[in-house]
Amino acid sequence: MAKLIDGKTISTQIKDEVKAETEKLKEKGIKVSLAVIQVGNDPASSVYVRNKKKACEYCGIESLSYELPESTTEEELLKLIRDLNDNPECNGILVQLPLPKSINEEKILDEISPLKDVDGFHPVNVGALSIGKPGFVSCTPAGVIELIKRSGYSIEGKECVVIGRSNIVGKPMAMLLLRENGTVTVTHSRTKDLKEVTKRADILVVAIGKPKMIDASYVKEGAVVIDVGIHRNEDNKLCGDVDFESAEPHCSAITPVPGGVGPMTIAMLMKNCLESVKLQNRV
Repeated sequence: MAKLIDGKTISTQIKDEVKAETEKLKEKGIKVSLAVIQVGNDPASSVYVRNKKKACEYCGIESLSYELPESTTEEELLKLIRDLNDNPECNGILVQLPLPKSINEEKILDEISPLKDVDGFHPVNVGALSIGKPGFVSCTPAGVIELIKRSGYSIEGKECVVIGRSNIVGKPMAMLLLRENGTVTVTHSRTKDLKEVTKRADILVVAIGKPKMIDASYVKEGAVVIDVGIHRNEDNKLCGDVDFESAEPHCSAITPVPGGVGPMTIAMLMKNCLESVKLQNRV
């Protein structure tokens, strides 16, 4: 039976570490703050924003909330971001996606100062990751690395396969695994003989975006399997990209959905907020 990698417990450990550090900074008169911008009232976005605010409160990070109407123009949003870039009281800026169709997401994300880009999406931070320089790393892949390492598994020298090549998960995930000295293969929808590739993986990270696609036939015996996907099945229950019941007996360790990767994303966001103070040369 596979070991369940508990994202809830590990995310709480990280938030507790962030909380301890923010308390030390407060003793020096330095506060950590995060601006959270939501345009419109998409229900899923509202849940995510609420969870981020709760995490900020838990960690002692001040949350600056900007809840803007659906009618907000691109120029109005750009102006707000420029103002926050210039505001020394704001350390991190997070724009909740998706944005209304009338607003160019790429243009908005590129406007955020790389020093305040706690989501790790800015081209400057993506470039820094690719050449091993300091910068913010996208929260979900950074959380996956913490899950693996804090569960007692070494990445160094292991055959690592990533299913998915998105800018938010797949590509940064591959670079982070490389940084940990893994031997990395990135697969995607056009990969030939996908099962043959994935069955070589000591560590398999699945971010394909298709519910329960990856079953036991894709998994090497004894592999560590990390499921980044999250979906609602026909019974309205949460499930991942991995068919858990099929794959679990063949793994040495696996993340559940929910309770695996999900909680780590917000925990790493909190860690990035703390890092923003250091990157802005305030400590």
